[in-house]
Amino acid sequence: MTLSKTFNALSDPTRQGILELLKKKDMTAGEIGKHFNITLPSLSHHLNILKTADLISGLRQGQTIVYSLNLSVFEEVSKSLIKFFKK
Repeated sequence: MTLSKTFNALSDPTRQGILELLKKKDMTAGEIGKHFNITLPSLSHHLNILKTADLISGLRQGQTIVYSLNLSVFEEVSKSLIKFFKK
């Protein structure tokens, strides 16, 4: 995990919205997509950026992938920020 990847992923309002949804419950791409007026390729792009930053993970269940928040990364980022601002 790098902070630059994390902050880049968090900088987009659509990705922030995806994280807000996943904060409530795990969801498939189809369920997530119902909340946004974007194409499926765009949604896939946003999900890939969030996965690359390790902010979400995907678990294959049959033919679908269920996405969930990776809370450990948020904990790492919080620790890094606290450590940075303590100095």
